[in-house]
Amino acid sequence: MKNMKTISRNSLASLLMAGLVVLAACNSGKSKKNNATQIEKQEVETKVREFVYPLPTSYEIVEMLNKIEAAYIFGLANDPTKAGTYFTERSLAINLGVFGGDLSYASTYNQKQETLDYIDASRKMLEGLNLSNAVDKDLPSRIENNQENKEVLVDLITNSFYDTYNYLLKNEREPVSAQVMAGAWVEGLYIATHISEETLNSLEMVSVVLKQKEPLDKLFEILNRFKDEADIVKTIEDLTPLAEIYASIASDAITQEQMRDIAKQVMIVRNNFVSAE
Repeated sequence: MKNMKTISRNSLASLLMAGLVVLAACNSGKSKKNNATQIEKQEVETKVREFVYPLPTSYEIVEMLNKIEAAYIFGLANDPTKAGTYFTERSLAINLGVFGGDLSYASTYNQKQETLDYIDASRKMLEGLNLSNAVDKDLPSRIENNQENKEVLVDLITNSFYDTYNYLLKNEREPVSAQVMAGAWVEGLYIATHISEETLNSLEMVSVVLKQKEPLDKLFEILNRFKDEADIVKTIEDLTPLAEIYASIASDAITQEQMRDIAKQVMIVRNNFVSAE
């Protein structure tokens, strides 16, 4: 297992977000005393490494997409104008994760207006969740001013997710962070499986999909900690058919039929997630 410092600075923000949410989700109880802080910190860092490292960096994904000649698809990501249709805590949290994945997708392809649109959509989700203070209020303008500097842009987006999850952790809103994680993970898998028909024929992209079996198990482990909450139960129910498909897959091989089943089921889950509530 590589150290977190060796993970590329260009890691997809949505994937980092999915990993970093463990910072909030791992602490399912009240705040511990100071003498346990270091132990908890080490445990969290270990879980973050275990979750993030199997996932590809944005550079690797772009290389894979280049190999299968996949262009940016307008309309593949969730429509940012739908941000005003989410009102429940669950839909706001899930779509904060979804829009985070879409923000990464747009910024990876250097889609300037779409990047700004997803920043605005994410801001609306944060406001709805009373998380406006979690991120720098100057973030949209800083992103707009640095769209030609990919390294700075990635740092800005990544740090905004750090800020969000640190805020969730400090304010003991772990179930919210679990929902954000579910949204981010589903959107990432949805984009990976629907960006091109050639995905099913690309060994690199097939490998990415296969490697999501372990992260999905970890996601269920986190969600199950809060299964006494109705909103979490609903998310578990949405994800269960997808988990059953992954459970039937060998650890080192996946059939084309299983790939198609995953693509079909993740679309169903994703459509449920982005539907207005």
